Amino acid sequence: MALDADRQTSSAGWQFGRLLAGPFALIGRATISRVDNLGASGIFLFLAVLKVFRSKQLIKIVQQIYYIGARSTMIIVLVSFFTGMVLGLQSYHALVKFGAEGALGTLVALTLVRELGPVLTAIMVTARAGSAISAEIGIQRISEQIDALDTMRIDPLRFLITPRITASIISFPLLTAVFDLVGIIGGYVSGVLLLGANASTYIYRVQTSMDMKDVTDGLIKAVVFAVIVSTVCCYQGYFTHMRTDSHGAKAVGLSTTSAVVISCVLILVSDYVVTSLLI
Repeated sequence: MALDADRQTSSAGWQFGRLLAGPFALIGRATISRVDNLGASGIFLFLAVLKVFRSKQLIKIVQQIYYIGARSTMIIVLVSFFTGMVLGLQSYHALVKFGAEGALGTLVALTLVRELGPVLTAIMVTARAGSAISAEIGIQRISEQIDALDTMRIDPLRFLITPRITASIISFPLLTAVFDLVGIIGGYVSGVLLLGANASTYIYRVQTSMDMKDVTDGLIKAVVFAVIVSTVCCYQGYFTHMRTDSHGAKAVGLSTTSAVVISCVLILVSDYVVTSLLI
């Protein structure tokens, strides 16, 4: 009887310990999975960058610059103009309470160049081009076109991934510069033309408040975001077939969704990290 009681106590203790360790096991598996994906994406980026200087890459890079950069210009101009207008409107009403409406140009310019320009540009390009890149590569994967490239002894990384990553690194800083310029113009329209702030003061503040470090920091962020977005979107599309939760067209949709969500989250996280390093 005593032996049976000890066995029952031991079994109950083992079940209780297993139940208690269950959440920690889930957290551990999720953490290990994230670390594995991070390492795999780092290797993926490294191998793709190594193939930038191979022959016949220039034409593909130019094509991707047109698709990622040039075709995103209109949406960037539209978003930046209204972002500048809203920023000018809100900033003017906040500054006029303290009699500091003369600092409107400084606030609009520094906010756009340091933060909003690189971040919103990266998010908009992710929504327009990043999702399309992930879906396109994912469809090529599930339709076995990538396997066909391997069969024909064509490196899929060199053919599909490298041009997109290179084009993103070139396009993001240029689009960020466009965003900054148009956003400052939007702030001028809102603050000066609509609300009556002094035009000369606005332009003078914009010119004197920024130095080269502000512009450089914004462009550095744009390059970091370009690497993150292009790597995540290409990686999610390239390994669509390895998803365990779905297959076929549904896997492409989930990979595209994951690419956009992960890219946006990493953009915000890396923005804080890069800002803390540059200050």
